Amino acid sequence: MAIPDFTEIKNDVDFSKFALDTFCYQAENNLIYKQYLNLLKINSSEIKTVAQIPFLPISFFKTHEILCVGGNSEIVFSSSGTTGNETSKHLVHKLSFYQKSFLNCFDKFYGNPKEYCILALLPSYLEREGSSLVYMVNELIKLSENKESGFFLENISELNTIINKYINTTKKIIILGVSFALLDFIEKFPQQLTSNFIVMETGGMKGRKKEITRQELHQKLCLGFGINTVHSEYGMTELLSQAYSSGNGVYNCPPWMKIVIRDLYDPFHVLPIGKTGGINIIDLANKYSCSFIETQDLGKLNEDGSFEVLGRFDNSQMRGCNLLLG
Repeated sequence: MAIPDFTEIKNDVDFSKFALDTFCYQAENNLIYKQYLNLLKINSSEIKTVAQIPFLPISFFKTHEILCVGGNSEIVFSSSGTTGNETSKHLVHKLSFYQKSFLNCFDKFYGNPKEYCILALLPSYLEREGSSLVYMVNELIKLSENKESGFFLENISELNTIINKYINTTKKIIILGVSFALLDFIEKFPQQLTSNFIVMETGGMKGRKKEITRQELHQKLCLGFGINTVHSEYGMTELLSQAYSSGNGVYNCPPWMKIVIRDLYDPFHVLPIGKTGGINIIDLANKYSCSFIETQDLGKLNEDGSFEVLGRFDNSQMRGCNLLLG
């Protein structure tokens, strides 16, 4: 089955058609998803609406190879995990799908990477292999074509020097980092940034600091950087797409990605807008793995299609790409 380019999706009608076509393809060609549907006694030919599509628990990415039959993986992304925890692995058949997704997504929310100097504080990700976040940020850094864009591991005094150079200029700057690294930075180098700066957290204390709520994190970052709002990126190893927040922890998805909130006690029951439950994600960039993922994050959906991440299931393991809340 030929499935059109996911970036061609413009509206809900397009999304529904793409989603159903993708489901039919994966229900037949993804052997793990096919087995899961069989265990649920679900006949894929009877699925006629997006609301009827079952979501694969994200834990399967830790125990199985989630890849459509006949596909080889050009790259394998892996989660960081924590000591003693299993890591998720995402076998990516076409790296071009990931590149197309994150570049179109970044362009939709922030514009052309060439407009920015991108400064990345991702020490825990740089210290291991297989991080999809590092791959994405590295590509954005290269596309920025700015000699001062780059990763900062131990050389945070150099980062401070670059930041000071761009204070009160018109150059757009993104300071992107894992939560603990951003907090460590402002402890040593408190800032008073100007309006040309965006600070973006990607979540995660990595066991380096006490877990705090996102609201507390953003308050500390706003105070330490001298800014009014903190942006956030919501992504994970098992996804090829990202949602972004421009403040207050309210995220928006690209047109090929949608959030569904499920009942905590009945995973096959969808909750209405405004109710808190488990986050299910449809990511149509995941054509060759699985586009329908039941995560272990808690959240709620808003009337305008945006969503909020409110925490984690009590019995779920910590995920490297997400901030543990509550």
